[in-house]
Amino acid sequence: MKKIASVLLVLAMLLCSVAFAEVAKEDVKIGLICLHDENSGYDANFIDCMKAALENLGLDESQLIIKSNIPESQEAYDAAADLADMGCQYVFADSFGHEDYIIQAASEFPEVQFSHATGTKAQSAGLENYHNAFASIFQGRFAAGYAAGLLLNEKIEKGEITEDQAKVGYVGAFPYAEVISGYTSTFLGIRYACPSATMTVKFTNDWGDQALEQEAATALIAQGCVLMSEHADTVGAPTACEDAGIPNVAYNIDFSAVAPNTALISSRINWTPYMQMAIEAVMKGEAFPTDIALGMAEGAVELTELNPNVAAEGTVEKVQEVLEKLASGELQVFDTSTFTVNGMTAEEYVQTEDYLQDTANGGFNAAVHQIAAEYVKDGYFHESEFQSAPYFDLPIDGITVD
Repeated sequence: MKKIASVLLVLAMLLCSVAFAEVAKEDVKIGLICLHDENSGYDANFIDCMKAALENLGLDESQLIIKSNIPESQEAYDAAADLADMGCQYVFADSFGHEDYIIQAASEFPEVQFSHATGTKAQSAGLENYHNAFASIFQGRFAAGYAAGLLLNEKIEKGEITEDQAKVGYVGAFPYAEVISGYTSTFLGIRYACPSATMTVKFTNDWGDQALEQEAATALIAQGCVLMSEHADTVGAPTACEDAGIPNVAYNIDFSAVAPNTALISSRINWTPYMQMAIEAVMKGEAFPTDIALGMAEGAVELTELNPNVAAEGTVEKVQEVLEKLASGELQVFDTSTFTVNGMTAEEYVQTEDYLQDTANGGFNAAVHQIAAEYVKDGYFHESEFQSAPYFDLPIDGITVD
C-alpha cells in the first residue's frame, strides 16, 4: 500500500490538527533516507548522528532502517512511502533535492512525522508532520576558515608566499544558497586573519562525483591556489590536496585519515541533538518545531580536531577566542562592514531593483528574498533566522566563480 486511500486523505485534510499517538520504546521504528551511503562523508555524518541519537535514547540500531543511494527523484518518495508502510513513525531525509518528494509522502502519510535537512518549504507546506532542519554551520565554517587564514599568514611571514599569492580554491557542488553561504563564510573567516586572501570557486554540479571533485581541485591548484576548501560529498578534493601538498579545510567529516599531511580542520553539523529531540517528541506523541536551525549552544555546530602537522603555531588558542566571540554574538560572520558586493555595501545591494528582479525570476528561494532588506540590519546579514536553510547568496567581492 504505497498511498493512503483517497477517502482517508480527504478526511485528514478536513481535520484541524493531527493527533500523534505515543509510541512505546520497543515499538519505535525510524527511517533514514540518504543521497549516498556510508562511503560519502556527508551521508556518513547523518548515519553516525542518527545512531548516536538512538543510543542516547536507549534505542537499538535494529530499530533504524536506512535507505541508501536514493537520488533526488521520485525514488525519494518511493523510499519514504516504503518506510511508512514498514511502520516507521519518523522518517528523516538528508538531501536538498529530496524535499518535494518527502512533502508528497508527508501529505499521504499524516500519521508519520517527516524531517528534511537543508529544505526551505516546511513553513509554507502547511503540514503538521513535515519539518525542515539545519544548523548555524556558517559559524563553524568561519572558524575553520580563520584557522586557514592563520596558516596563510604564517606562510606569508615565512616568505613561502606573498600577500597577493594568498589564493584559496573552493570546490562546490551546486550554485545553491547553501553552498554560497558556505564558501562565503569560509572566505570571511580566512580574511578575518588574512585580509589579502582571494577565493576562486569551481562548481561540479554534482553532490558526489569523486572524479569531478578531484579534477576541479587539481585545476584550482594549477591556477595557483595554495589552500583548498570544499562543499561536496567525496574524498576527491582532499585527495587532490594530499597529492599536491596543499592544505585543505573540509566539511562534515575529518579527512585526516585520507590526507594526513594536508587536512587542516573541518567544520561539521552534529545532527544528533536535532534527531534526538525529534525522536523523543515522536515517542511522546508531541509536536516539535516546523523549521529550526540549531547552533553552537545546542552542540549542533562543531569543529573537528585541528591537525598539528598542518596548522600554524598558536592556532588552537586563537580559534578558541573566535569561537567564544561567535557564541556570545560579539562577532558576526556576515558583518556588513567586512565585505562589499559589486563595490556596494550589502544594505545598498539588496535594495537595488536588479537584485530583487533577479531573485524574482527564479533565484534561490525567491519568495523569501522579497524581504531581502530585512535580512540586513543591526550591521550584519541575519543568516538562518527567517528559515533554517541558508539563504545568503550575495556575490561578495574577492570571490570569483570560475
